[in-house]
Amino acid sequence: MILRDRRGVVAALLAIGALAGAPDALAADAVAATTAWWVWPLALFSVCFVLGIVAVPAGVGGGVLFVPIVSGFFPFHIDFVRGAGLLVALASALAAGPNLLRSGLADLRLALPLALLASASSIAGAMMGLALPANVVQTALGVTILAIVALMALAKKSELPEVTAPDPLSAALRIHGVFRDAASGRDHGWRVHRTPQGLVLFTLIGVLAGMFGLGAGWANVPALNLVMGAPLKVSAGTSSFILSLVDSAAAWVYLNKGAVLAAIAVPSVIGMMLGARIGAHLLGVLKASTVRRMVLLLLFFSGLRALLKGLAIWN
Repeated sequence: MILRDRRGVVAALLAIGALAGAPDALAADAVAATTAWWVWPLALFSVCFVLGIVAVPAGVGGGVLFVPIVSGFFPFHIDFVRGAGLLVALASALAAGPNLLRSGLADLRLALPLALLASASSIAGAMMGLALPANVVQTALGVTILAIVALMALAKKSELPEVTAPDPLSAALRIHGVFRDAASGRDHGWRVHRTPQGLVLFTLIGVLAGMFGLGAGWANVPALNLVMGAPLKVSAGTSSFILSLVDSAAAWVYLNKGAVLAAIAVPSVIGMMLGARIGAHLLGVLKASTVRRMVLLLLFFSGLRALLKGLAIWN
């Protein structure tokens, strides 16, 4: 089991004690010690249900919201939160996947080549993340989340990018399609370009996804939309499908190292799956910008909290 310091041991025992019914003897701090054991699973379920609703329309995996929020405001060690974060992002993607494929908002030909490279690199990222001290990971997580906020805030938004001609690789792989925009009631044909650049980007994205347990929707959507030229809604839908492949690869590393606790993962996954099913239906009718501002606000506050916690300024 991945336990690097006394706080990590106590926090892990708190989570295990929750399942066993221990009320407060194994608390990680004063707040946890005075809180009934059942509050934490219920709180995780409630938080993840809301995150699942907003994650899919915003085109981000549940992990990118789950990890900074839970590591910052719940008394669990960062390693266990990252392990659960990958399962949470995986659950969100799997719950939304069937609806996205049926509606044409996720495309297999677009997803599979990118997911293959990202899955392999996510395994390396997970191994790197588990080898680092907890405070280093927490600090790096805060910096990464704040960088994600800046990327999402400054990135251009293109509902229907214009791709004059596909590149040879995307043409050979026949990466193109048609999707129906339920908001406008119109069908839109699409194709992509700059596929080699996209493959390189997704290799790097996989490393970060495995290292921090974030999923990768925050980077998938800009890469698909702005670099490769896929429509915004297709990018968001395909991103969720890619997450199901990438996160499953990285999650095995955390499972093998004992960094996944049922008391954290189970209520989180159930809440995320239920919320993601609602979010998948909303994706077809909502504009991406509707939930985007709320996601940015949540990420900014959570990233700042993670950074200050890693620097021992706000514990």
